[in-house]
Amino acid sequence: MNNGRVAEIERRLDDYFGVIQPEIRNDPISELVGTILSQNTSDLNSERAFVALRERFPTWEDVCAADDTDVVEAIRGGGLAHIKGPRIRQVLQRIAEGQGELSLEFLKQLPAAEARAYLLSLPGVGVKTAACVQAFACGQAALPVDTHVHRLAIRLGLILPGTTADRTHDLLEAMVPLERHYSMHVHLIRLGREICKAQRPRCPECPLVDICPRVGVA
Repeated sequence: MNNGRVAEIERRLDDYFGVIQPEIRNDPISELVGTILSQNTSDLNSERAFVALRERFPTWEDVCAADDTDVVEAIRGGGLAHIKGPRIRQVLQRIAEGQGELSLEFLKQLPAAEARAYLLSLPGVGVKTAACVQAFACGQAALPVDTHVHRLAIRLGLILPGTTADRTHDLLEAMVPLERHYSMHVHLIRLGREICKAQRPRCPECPLVDICPRVGVA
């Protein structure tokens, strides 16, 4: 039953927002660091922290060689800097030690399952972060589940309330065709930000209003 719902949701969101084609937006390490910075903060704050980090440390090798305190200070505006700063350095150090260089370009040549397993082996990297690197930097099929995607998957009846984000990730990736992982992620995020908001969903404006089982329910 969910396969039919997914196809209908895809069709309507394509019509509403336009067809989305996958694209590479970053190199894998930049995407990895940027996603770590985005955890538990706004897009604006994480973007500012990323820019500040690159201005203070022009190369990832510079970040790797820096003191934790200097990295923390550089990203302080992004929130949770005392956690994210050391984590970023640990990740970069692990990559350099394992690969002999600070590069994740090799992931693009791996099967998606192997690339994900490697990313999940890095300290502090979870399913969402790994999926972002795969989808936006490696050109691999992946459907990252952030707060918007998680909320909408529940509201649309694709998963049961109470399902964890990691479990939602597995269920949605199995439910959505591989070639649609990227576009479904992008569409659901946009729908969540602009219409199906967490506190006050704008149901009358939603292209899915007549097939949503939770119309008007926050």
